[in-house]
Amino acid sequence: MAASIESLFVEIASLEEPIEELQTLKTAILSIPVSALRDTVSGLRLEVIFSLLNTNDREKIELCVDILGRILLALSPVHLAQNCRVELQAGLKHPDDTVKILALTQAIRALAKLSHSKAGLDALFRSDLLKDLKDVMATSDIVRYRVYELIVDISSVSPVSLGYCANSSFISQLLGELTGDDVLVRATAIEMVTTLSHSQHGRQYLAQQGIMDKISNMITGAKSDPFSSFYLPGLVKFFGNLAIMDSPQHVCETYPAFQNKVFEMAIDPDPVMTGVALDTLGVLGSTVEGKQVLQKTGEKFNAVLKRMSKLASGGATELRVRCLEAISLLITLQAEQQTEDLLVLTESWFHLLSNQPMEMIRNISTQPFPELHCSALRIFTAIAPQPWGQRLMIGTPGFMEFIVDRSTGPTKEAKDAKFELVGALVSSSTAADILGSQHYLRLRSYLREGAYYVTAVATVTTEGAD
Repeated sequence: MAASIESLFVEIASLEEPIEELQTLKTAILSIPVSALRDTVSGLRLEVIFSLLNTNDREKIELCVDILGRILLALSPVHLAQNCRVELQAGLKHPDDTVKILALTQAIRALAKLSHSKAGLDALFRSDLLKDLKDVMATSDIVRYRVYELIVDISSVSPVSLGYCANSSFISQLLGELTGDDVLVRATAIEMVTTLSHSQHGRQYLAQQGIMDKISNMITGAKSDPFSSFYLPGLVKFFGNLAIMDSPQHVCETYPAFQNKVFEMAIDPDPVMTGVALDTLGVLGSTVEGKQVLQKTGEKFNAVLKRMSKLASGGATELRVRCLEAISLLITLQAEQQTEDLLVLTESWFHLLSNQPMEMIRNISTQPFPELHCSALRIFTAIAPQPWGQRLMIGTPGFMEFIVDRSTGPTKEAKDAKFELVGALVSSSTAADILGSQHYLRLRSYLREGAYYVTAVATVTTEGAD
């Protein structure tokens, strides 16, 4: 096969209109796994195919893009950077968008690889490739997102790589998009800035540039912007991520507009806004510090919890699942976190859900939707290690029998969720005393049998039966 591919390259180079030969070459290349293609194509004269892109013939362009896409994917990023830079630069300036995307994708692979070393960064920022990317961004919206994604990926590697990108003005251009006129580009910029904030040096840089204050002001100003629904969820996600990476208390106290907006979105009739608020509350409440921050708001958060109860009990399935998942994170306490104050807190939140929260969650778990069933079980798993949760379980008629009933939830996910619940109870140091030895031993037996245990059913055959 290697010989036939090489001979096809030679034949194509000698023809003016090699459409049939290009189709044959495409078939030959696609028939070889990418992992096995590298040795075959590493010595080929790729300029033969690149040169054929200089045409208005749509069929020829598409064939060349398909062929080059497969070949370039098989080559190492270092090989691309060393041997195909001129061709990739030309591709970035091609009038056909499919060629631009091909060149951009492969340029990104090469650049991302180079960015992982100091020498590579030096070579990268001395080359014209980044300048060409910047020029393409100014003339083509189709590549804007991918270029920003590349710059953020490079910046996230180390403080040094971030410094290179900042000095090249790419980062300042990205930050400028946060307040640009195009709301879709603004939403993209927020997503990229959030990714940049995942690294400590990224967060420090953003703070130095005043970006946290700017995003907080954007949240405040969103009320008067009729198009804010396009980018407001991204603003909230930015601070939610920041709270977990940094400190929930610091973020909520320093940027009160964020916390107020989350509460506002939680009672918003727009399911998109509500969903983002639920996810954010779950992330905040997953930490002890976040729980304490929410508790300090008093009736504001209590009202949100009551709203969450209504959402969990009825409505669109996806929103109900997100609501249940948020509740389970809010009331989860690991054994080492179970101080008297925190146990009182999680118990009070659980009872705000309903006059009979155990029955409410169990009713949800018995509805014919596997995702609801599993999410409801996760709430029981959240309260299982907590003494007050165990007392509620033993005090709810039929609940202990419900836990060990293997006929509920036939799917693998449901069996895994039930097994996790049982495991949480058995591993608790207070479960044996609160639940009683009979129930505790039955739970240990369930755990020993495994998640997928099936009780053997004896059959009796009668002589002479068919």
